[in-house]
Amino acid sequence: MIKRKLVLSFPENIVTKPITYRLVKEFNLEFNILRAEITPNMEGKMLIELKGDKAQIDEAIKYLNQTGVTVQEAVKDIITDKNRCVDCGLCTSICITQALVLDDRSHKLKFNKDKCILCELCLDCCPVSAIKVHI
Repeated sequence: MIKRKLVLSFPENIVTKPITYRLVKEFNLEFNILRAEITPNMEGKMLIELKGDKAQIDEAIKYLNQTGVTVQEAVKDIITDKNRCVDCGLCTSICITQALVLDDRSHKLKFNKDKCILCELCLDCCPVSAIKVHI
């Protein structure tokens, strides 16, 4: 089993179709919607994490492309500059997924990349600019 984070862009003519449902039903994939901005009759975007066999994920991506969904790898990553970070914890209060937490023992900032949904809320709140987007 592998995991892949993808950004899906839906054109307005298919935004209301049950496309993610078919990822489960036809391709036997697990998925987690990390972030979505979808409005009926308008274009939509979704950050999704797919989990399954590589062949199943590849077939699902082929299906998505055939239906008109644009698929891109989620190539952005949040990184923390440990030399710059002062472990103030301000970012932990704004992180909605608790990907950023202060360690109970060391009181140092810990970042769990797997929990991050790339919302980028933490970028603007860091007083020393220790949190960046890596592309």
